[in-house]
Amino acid sequence: MKFGIDRLLEERSLRKRLEGRRVALLAHPASVTRDLVHSLDALSALKDIKLVAAFGPQHGLRGDKQDNMIESEDFHDPVHRIPVFSLYGEVRRPTAKMMDSFDILLLDLQDIGCRVYTFITTLRYVLEAAAEHGKTVWVLDRPNPVGRAVEGMLLKPDWESFVGAGPLPMRHGLTLGEMAKWFVRRFHLNVDCEVVRMDGWKPGNAPGYGWPLGERAWVNPSPNASNLWMARCYSGTVMLEGTTLSEGRGTTHPLELFGAPDLEADALLAEMELLAPQWINGCRLRHCWFEPTFHKHAGKLCAGVQIHVDDGSYDQNCFRPWRLIALAFKCLRLLRPDYDLWRDFPYEYEYGRLAIDLINGGDFLRRWVDDPAATPADLESLASADEAYWLKERESVLLYP
Repeated sequence: MKFGIDRLLEERSLRKRLEGRRVALLAHPASVTRDLVHSLDALSALKDIKLVAAFGPQHGLRGDKQDNMIESEDFHDPVHRIPVFSLYGEVRRPTAKMMDSFDILLLDLQDIGCRVYTFITTLRYVLEAAAEHGKTVWVLDRPNPVGRAVEGMLLKPDWESFVGAGPLPMRHGLTLGEMAKWFVRRFHLNVDCEVVRMDGWKPGNAPGYGWPLGERAWVNPSPNASNLWMARCYSGTVMLEGTTLSEGRGTTHPLELFGAPDLEADALLAEMELLAPQWINGCRLRHCWFEPTFHKHAGKLCAGVQIHVDDGSYDQNCFRPWRLIALAFKCLRLLRPDYDLWRDFPYEYEYGRLAIDLINGGDFLRRWVDDPAATPADLESLASADEAYWLKERESVLLYP
């Protein structure tokens, strides 16, 4: 199959419309061609494209920033001799000066299919800036590695943030090209936006179910997006960032496992199986031990649970990571009502709101976990209604069968 960047490089007719225009690129480390050449290098090598600037999202163009809320600075690329602007430094939205530097922006970002992943918000901010300044945006489309699956509740009114760009469910099932079309429609943006579609993307096909396993190498789009299995888990395990439980940062399996020094993993797994066995289907859960080298519980032995979606147990139609992690929280609260679960700290520069609420786009999940009378059926009813709404809402922007 071909990604958007591959088509642009191979099809001279596509590039014809770029001739004579100042071109900028928004990219990160996973912005590579089929041959693993970075898009910045590949585009710079073309004589018919005038590349004048580059942009980097969270974690930087080079992907060198390990954790959240670690900013990148603007710099001058010494090889291509162009300015590189940070959209996760002094600003999150492109400034007028940045927008004045180009005529058309090529956006080539690998997403992982979750509302919290901030490249989605950067996409919205770029489209809004392009509408304001009369610029053109081309999205060089890439796969959603977790396919078309949809899960979770919609972000609620007044809960927009850098990890919540709009009323999307946690797992949205769109490519960034399709997301761009939805943003344009949802927010009535008067912007010249085009999607360079992929050829041959089949998100329902095994074994990748969204990612072309055996055809394309995985390159981390952010430092802890270490493989496809992490991407499959992320729509659930990202919620761990709002808790005192380790999400595995500082281990070799970040966001594929969770735990803490005082966690009784066997008791937790047994309670999850008893309370809502239907929420742990499509994967395998394993009691494990790990010692983070940095981040939460660094240097301490943690008892934990690893989520395995890397073998024949994985079923994209059954695996629901948001429900799975919600269930883990609920069962921990039932087993230990006084457990200090919710982490209170500034999350993506938001103050006065708990991180778990920002991640979920509302306080509904936290209240469900903390209410001893609330049942899995209560959360299922709320989530199912939002998921059904989203499946209809997204229909008109789908670009691939």
